[in-house]
Amino acid sequence: MTPYARRGVHGQTVEVLARRILGGEIPEGATLDLVALQSELDVSLTALRESLKVLAAKGMVDARQKRGTFVRTRAEWNLLDVDVLRWQFEGGRTSEADEALLRNLAEVRAIIEPAAVRLAADRRTDADLAALDGALDAMGEGGDAAHAVEADLAFHRALLAATHNELLERMEMVIESGLAHRDRIVHSAPHSEDPVPAHRAVLDAVRDRDPRAAETAMRALLDQAGRDLDRLGDTDDTGATDGPDDAGDARDSHVPDATEGSRSQ
Repeated sequence: MTPYARRGVHGQTVEVLARRILGGEIPEGATLDLVALQSELDVSLTALRESLKVLAAKGMVDARQKRGTFVRTRAEWNLLDVDVLRWQFEGGRTSEADEALLRNLAEVRAIIEPAAVRLAADRRTDADLAALDGALDAMGEGGDAAHAVEADLAFHRALLAATHNELLERMEMVIESGLAHRDRIVHSAPHSEDPVPAHRAVLDAVRDRDPRAAETAMRALLDQAGRDLDRLGDTDDTGATDGPDDAGDARDSHVPDATEGSRSQ
């Protein structure tokens, strides 16, 4: 899943329309007034149609004779598409539907990462360890929230790569969207727990080729991530978007036995 290029008028038009749809400004089932949109966005009709083709490929819009171009129902959207995920998480205030998506992603990660880290412990190479060491070093350097987010993403990306399973490696595109959104919230807060020790425990177990210890360490890391989000939910009285308690919801729902009790980052 290659992210859509955001450059130029065409890319900007795609972004604007996508966020309006995802945010509910253009509701499901609505027929688009292309002439009005062309005038409002100050783009050619050709550029507008090309932008809508991008959204059609992602299942968000469709066109029919006599009806015109309309927004499809959310059930038809490609929610695993990297751009659809990014547009939701970068779109500002989190809607109820987006909170549900975050909870769903938390459950997916609770299923995938503990199992994936077991494979990583069995299959990791020296190059994998070097990538994990580099990410952990970057995580310990401090810096702004953006640096912390990128270091965390690099660590989890390297863990999936260390499984040497092509399908699991592709899951990074889905996992990273939710993780990045969660990280931006937590790393911008003043009192989140230091993430380095929990990540180091995972890396040490992978380095030792100990799958059971690696899984245990990953569950502890996910628990810590859940506590960070719980803390933000307890202290935010403004109603501002600071992410749902997706980890706690993942814990409370019926995840398969192998993941019971874990929380997602």
